[in-house]
Amino acid sequence: MKRISFLVIMLVGIIINSQAFTLKEGDKAALLMVHFGTTFDDTRAATIDAINLKAASQFPEMTMVEAYTSRIIISRLAKRGVEKPTPRQALLKLAADGYTHVFIQSTNIIDGIEARALRAEAEYMAPFFKEIRIGNPLLYSIEDCLEVEKILSARYAGKAGKYSAVVLVGHGTSTPANAIYSQMDYMFKAQGNPAFHVSTVEGYPDFNTTLAALKATKVKTVTLVPFMFVAGDHARNDIDGEWREQLENEGFKTSAVIEGLGQIPEIQDIFIDHIRQGLKEKPLSSVERKAAFLKNFNE
Repeated sequence: MKRISFLVIMLVGIIINSQAFTLKEGDKAALLMVHFGTTFDDTRAATIDAINLKAASQFPEMTMVEAYTSRIIISRLAKRGVEKPTPRQALLKLAADGYTHVFIQSTNIIDGIEARALRAEAEYMAPFFKEIRIGNPLLYSIEDCLEVEKILSARYAGKAGKYSAVVLVGHGTSTPANAIYSQMDYMFKAQGNPAFHVSTVEGYPDFNTTLAALKATKVKTVTLVPFMFVAGDHARNDIDGEWREQLENEGFKTSAVIEGLGQIPEIQDIFIDHIRQGLKEKPLSSVERKAAFLKNFNE
């Protein structure tokens, strides 16, 4: 009974503090799509440009703009005459142009350092607008993770079997959010797909732990797949370069699929759903959830 009462209080608090992204007369809304970025034109067109177009078509009532977070990529593109603003630059221009409401959606895979930095940027810029909201990254909820597992296991089913494995290689991060990669690895196996492995370039699981897992099976063929939004430097240099070479030296017949998650329509749709949900109901931080609970508990 106490547990039920607690859940009811939490639910009431969430409902009270959640509200739709609504505009009044004179308000202007923008959708800011934020990407890490890439210098590769082909993968940018297939991933970043593709989801920008989809977002613009799904939410025509909002002005769609984009921003990149990688200063290195922004600098390299500028030398080629391609200008990409940072999130702060994009937000400042929106404020100067009279926009009052902004919904920010990044194409981050996990809720790691990039996502945290973007939230901090939005908080800093909040005084310039009536409201700023941020959508969740790809792998935020258990439901998100299960859906991504379903999509990828179906997409690469032909490359997985008794003697063949698929290794999805993510970037990795230094924060506890890195644990999502281990969770995804577990989910593939729990869902009946033991030939799928999830690893990272700069986190955990890493190359050595994945190599040990492959050696523990009868696998002879390995397909490497970027577990990243774009198939850029890491995909071409680390995954299809260093990782492929090392696996071949270990006796595995290895190939790589140079395809970013962002060019898979079903993955794009998850991001679109995060925007739609965030517009419908304001995402609450852990601090806001606790405040809602305390407010209703005291009342």
